Amino acid sequence: MEYLEQSFSVKFDYKVFFTTSLFKPDNFTLANFILSVPAKIRRKILFVVDEGVAIAHPDLKASIKEYFKVYQEIQLVEDILIIPGGEAAKNNPELFEKLIAAVDTYGIDRHSYIAAIGGGAVLDLVGYAAAVSHRGVKHIRIPTTVLSQNDSGVGVKNGINFKGKKNFTGTFSPPAAVFNDAEFLLSLTDRDYYAGISEAVKVALIKDEAFFEWLEAHASSLAERNSKQMNVLIKRCAALHLAHISSADPFEMGSSRPLDFGHWAAHKIEQLSHFSILHGEAVAMGIALDSTYSYLIGLITEEKLQRILNVLQVFFELTHPLIQIQDLNAPVLKGLAEFQEHLGGELTITLLSDIGKGQEVHQIDSDLLIAASNYVMEFTRQPQSLSL
Repeated sequence: MEYLEQSFSVKFDYKVFFTTSLFKPDNFTLANFILSVPAKIRRKILFVVDEGVAIAHPDLKASIKEYFKVYQEIQLVEDILIIPGGEAAKNNPELFEKLIAAVDTYGIDRHSYIAAIGGGAVLDLVGYAAAVSHRGVKHIRIPTTVLSQNDSGVGVKNGINFKGKKNFTGTFSPPAAVFNDAEFLLSLTDRDYYAGISEAVKVALIKDEAFFEWLEAHASSLAERNSKQMNVLIKRCAALHLAHISSADPFEMGSSRPLDFGHWAAHKIEQLSHFSILHGEAVAMGIALDSTYSYLIGLITEEKLQRILNVLQVFFELTHPLIQIQDLNAPVLKGLAEFQEHLGGELTITLLSDIGKGQEVHQIDSDLLIAASNYVMEFTRQPQSLSL
């Protein structure tokens, strides 16, 4: 047998910037980044803005246009696109086609940029469109929620939903850069603000015991929307995500996905709720369920489990009819098979062997999931057993 073999590696580099008032003319962060990349032609940039962000910040479009009047070496596409935000952005294929058409209409080439301003769903959609246009247009992410600034916005995944299945179509394509502007967080509702905290709890539980202890100590001030503490949370959470991407399996070639601790159930109940449950809320419920399962199979102590549930309860309702597993016909259980299908190979679920340490398992006992669901339900009916 004769054959040829090829092997090569591609290096990816991108920075995550932390700033405030990104589009003030005297804030050089964005302009300096774009101008730092050598180019023989005038650099072009197209902005796509989450509709909710545009409503909350009515001066945003004008601010962007004024900003690029100062930095005229960069060509701003005057038509700033406004698209619906939230999971609806990922459920509507017409929006994806609209973005591809915009790349064509405005002559966005591989030396140009598409910048997305919005929550994680809009970043996912725009990142996917950028990745497949011309086989890769440079994508700048400007996340506007806690969830996107500390988790999805700093990663390498893009995608949209298909027939109700979360992220069924998508790519692994790192951004050119990420710009976290703390000012955007000020306009969030409490519900959206808290939603991102679940991803911080998640990464602390599987990666960093000291970070979880910090979350315990500062849960009350975070609940009161202390900006200083939130900035610490976002930077630490983003750093842990970036470290994982660089040291493990960034494009998920195997069946392991530790950063999706709590997500097999979360993805399913989002779908079952027609996405009325926010991703972060669903993740909190999934973390509660899988942490309790970890306790029931003897991986963690009950004291540690209750510490986890107490922190989550500061920000989230941990029970909902869709997450409750009363019998083997519970709809959420279908999420296990769909989770396995998404990655292929054997079922791989991350549980906890300690606070700060994840452990992969390849088998889940549905009867114990029923017991775990009942435990969480009973726990939420009682006063918090540990003070924060």
